[in-house]
Amino acid sequence: MALAAKLQLRQSQSLVMTPQLMQSIRLLQFTHAELEHFIDEEIERNPLLERAEPQDDAASDQAPRTEAAPETADDGDWFETEAGWSAEAISEKLDTSLENLFPDDPGTSERLGPDLTAQWKSATGNGGTSSSEGFDAGDMAATAITLRDHVSEQIALAFADPAARLIAGELADGLDETGYMRADMAEIASRLGSGADAVAKVLSVCQTFEPAGLFARDLAECLSLQLAVRDRLDPAMKALIANLELLARRDFHTLKRICGVDEEDLLDMLAEIRALDPRPGMAFSGGASDAVIADVEVRAANDGSWTVELNAETLPRVLVDHIYFAQVSPHAKNQAEKDFLAECLQNANWLTRSLDQRAKTILKVASEIVRQQDAFLVHGVRQLKPLNLRTVADAIGMHESTVSRVTANKYMLTPRGVFELRYFFTASIAASGGGEAHSSEAVRDRIKQLIDEEKTVDVLSDDAIVDMLRESGVDIARRTVAKYREGMNIPSSVQRRREKRALASAGR
Repeated sequence: MALAAKLQLRQSQSLVMTPQLMQSIRLLQFTHAELEHFIDEEIERNPLLERAEPQDDAASDQAPRTEAAPETADDGDWFETEAGWSAEAISEKLDTSLENLFPDDPGTSERLGPDLTAQWKSATGNGGTSSSEGFDAGDMAATAITLRDHVSEQIALAFADPAARLIAGELADGLDETGYMRADMAEIASRLGSGADAVAKVLSVCQTFEPAGLFARDLAECLSLQLAVRDRLDPAMKALIANLELLARRDFHTLKRICGVDEEDLLDMLAEIRALDPRPGMAFSGGASDAVIADVEVRAANDGSWTVELNAETLPRVLVDHIYFAQVSPHAKNQAEKDFLAECLQNANWLTRSLDQRAKTILKVASEIVRQQDAFLVHGVRQLKPLNLRTVADAIGMHESTVSRVTANKYMLTPRGVFELRYFFTASIAASGGGEAHSSEAVRDRIKQLIDEEKTVDVLSDDAIVDMLRESGVDIARRTVAKYREGMNIPSSVQRRREKRALASAGR
C-alpha cells in the first residue's frame, strides 16, 4: 500500500471560550464586592471606562444657602465687631492687660486678629461660620477598642521589666479573636532566647488580665480562669471541668459520681458553668464585618402579585467615553497606539454589555424563583416547595450551569427576610399518600417544631417523629430524621430526656 501526503479541508463547529466569553461567565458568579473590585481594576486599565456617579444635588441646595449667607456672615464674624480681638479691646473689656491674661505669651493685636481670623475661616470653610455639610459625626466617634489594644494597655501596667514586656507582647500576638492563646510557648522561648519558665511566668500574669479567661490555651483552662476569679474553683468544680466531654454528652449520672456531689449540687455547678463566657475575646472589636446587600428586592403588589426589582445599590454604573475616544484616536502616532485604543473600546463595550446581560439574567432567575415559591412568600417555610436548578433553567430557557452561577452568593430581600437564592433550592421528600412532594427545609422546620413542643414525660424518639410525619403525609426514613436533627444541633432523645429531667428537678 502506497503512502502519500494529502491536504484535506474539513468544516466543523465548536464552542470556543474567548476571553470575552470567559469574562461574562465570571461576572455572573461575582458577588457585589467582587464585582466592584473587578470594575475598579478595569477602569484603571482602560482609559475609555468611567463610573457614572449620581448627580450631585448641591446645585439645588445652593440658592437657599446663598440667600442666608449675609445674615450668617454678620452673625459669624463676631470677632470682627467693635469688641474685636485687638489687644486694646480685650484690655478694656476685661479691665486688665494681656500680660496678666497670658503671662507666657501676651501676643499682639496683629497676632490675635488676622491670624486667628484666618485660621477660623480656614477651619470652618465658610468665612467663620461652621457648615453642617462639612461636619461628620463619625469623626467625633471613638474608635472601637480591639482585643490587641485592650491587652497592650494591661501589659504596659503589669510589667516593668522590658524583657517580660517583650514576652507578653509575643504572647499577645498569639491571641485569636476569641481570646485563646494559640502560639507555641516553646517556639517563643527559643526565638526570644529566654527560658521556658520565664515564658510560663509571664503567661500566668497575662492570664489574670480582664476579662477573665484571656490567654487560655483550651476551653477547660478558660473556664477555670473565670471560676478562679469568682473563687469557685473547688475540687468538685475542677473534676467537672476536667470532664467536659461527659458534660457535652449530658451524662449527669457519671458526673455526679466523679465530682462526688448530689443532683442538686451538680445542677448548681452547671448553672455556674452556663454563666461563664467561653469566648472572652469576642467582646472586643475584631474588625468591620461586611453587611449582606440584597441583589434583588421582592415586594407585594397591589393586585396580589409580587414585584421583583434589582437593587439599585448593587448595579454598577459604567460608561464608555466615546467623546474621549474620538478626541484621542486621530492623534495616534503609530499602529500600536491605534490597536490599543481599538482594543480598549472593544473591551469597554463588551464590559457594559456583559454587565447589562448579568443584570437581566439575575432578574430573570429571581422572577422565576418568586413564581415557583409564591406559597413560601405568603405562608412561610412550611409551604416551601422542592425546587432544583434544572426546573428553573428549563422555565427560563437557560443552561443549568448558568442558573447555578447566578444563584451563587446572591441574596433576595423578601417580606420574610433576606435569603440567599440557593435557599429556595431544596431536595424533594416524597409524600406518603402519593401526593405532592415536600421540601426538605419544610420537613426540617416540622421536626424542630415537634421537638420544641415535646414534654418532659414524653420525649419523642426518631421513630416516633417518623410516625408523626408519616401521619401528616411525609414519607421519610429514620436515618433522614436523625441527619436533619443532628444538622440542627439537636441532641438525641436520650440526652434530651436526661436534660429535661434535670431541669425539672432543679425547678422543684
